[in-house]
Amino acid sequence: MTKRAERAGAGVADGRVWRRGRVLAGTAVFAGLLLLFHGVVPNRVGRLGSLLESFLPWLGVPVVVLLVLALVRRSPLALVALLLPAAAWTYLFGGLLLPAPEPGDDDLVVVQHNVSDENPDPEGTARALVRAEPDLIALEELVSPALEVYAETLAPDYPYRTVRGTVGLWSKHPLDGTGPLDIAPQGIGEGWERGLRAVAHTPRGDIAVHVAHLPSVRVRASGLASSWRDESAGLLGDALGAEEQSRVVLLGDLNGTVDDRALAPLTSRLDVAERGLALSFPAGFPVARIDQVMARGATVESVRTLSATGSDHLPVAARVTWD
Repeated sequence: MTKRAERAGAGVADGRVWRRGRVLAGTAVFAGLLLLFHGVVPNRVGRLGSLLESFLPWLGVPVVVLLVLALVRRSPLALVALLLPAAAWTYLFGGLLLPAPEPGDDDLVVVQHNVSDENPDPEGTARALVRAEPDLIALEELVSPALEVYAETLAPDYPYRTVRGTVGLWSKHPLDGTGPLDIAPQGIGEGWERGLRAVAHTPRGDIAVHVAHLPSVRVRASGLASSWRDESAGLLGDALGAEEQSRVVLLGDLNGTVDDRALAPLTSRLDVAERGLALSFPAGFPVARIDQVMARGATVESVRTLSATGSDHLPVAARVTWD
């Protein structure tokens, strides 16, 4: 065989190698585009955009699967294409995986927990939260007689508290300016009270604390049912926009992730955690963080989950700093 023929044969072989795995490469590019441009996925039909954004970090899983398949297929085309979703995922979520800064003595430690109205061990749940030594504890789904158990168990360490409907705030520091937040969507029924506001007088200064429990969402065959949650988020955003305190922290079960565009009335006004994924729901196999800590005039340095309690949510603890 002549050298020219050998070179021609090698060229044909190289061409075949680069054509191998075209479906994998196309899938990888599609995953990367979804990560980068999830905002263009329409929400009019079944709120598909919000549904995608609720589980956006999990797009990293198919990327790993595609990597394995690309290696098995020995497809350089697919491996090159995988650089797009890998880079997109790292850009969006990689920072959350970095180590949290060293805690400072002046950090404000807060805990957010939906304790569940079916919690069989409210006393044990309260003691578990106290062990994290937070300055503030926000609780949702408070119902009698469990409410009285939480109040009694937390009182020695948290003498200041306010409860509105089924949400409550316990504090080591004095509270005033307490009152309800009107975040009830139209048509949800009377007696629905799941928001409060207070000012905590901490050693570092005053901070307005908003506690909220937005309406639940449901995933159905038709898509995401979230109209009440979305309306309530808008009302909460209005309350935050009207807040006169320069420093604000929002604690709550928002039934949505920070990537979900439906929470834009909140995420456009407040900063979210810089470190930590802290997936909080469901407790048995957490797939999303719907329990949130956000702040204005302050920084949520890190967020983490605590050990499981008797709730179907995991508690979330965060460190908040300000200059």
